[in-house]
Amino acid sequence: MILEDNPNRRPQTFGGVVYLVVVTMALIGLAISAAGAWRTGVTWMGAALLVASACRLVLPERRAGMLRVRRKSADVGMLALAGVALVVLAVVVPNQPGG
Repeated sequence: MILEDNPNRRPQTFGGVVYLVVVTMALIGLAISAAGAWRTGVTWMGAALLVASACRLVLPERRAGMLRVRRKSADVGMLALAGVALVVLAVVVPNQPGG
């Protein structure tokens, strides 16, 4: 197998574009968390996973791109569970005194 080095590679499916949006959202959340507003950052990361889950649910298999890792039900379930867990974490963790 010969791998081509093409510097102009772009996603070939809509799922690839969605994947890049999700990664961008997660990186924004990470940057916000690093800047000190961890609740907002973790919420952004959870929202990114929920967007990925919703898109994986509605996109057909051939258009899912890099969102497709396992069976659709497994991908949707794991992404949704992780997204909800992060959002709930951001809501329920109490403020620490002095912080």
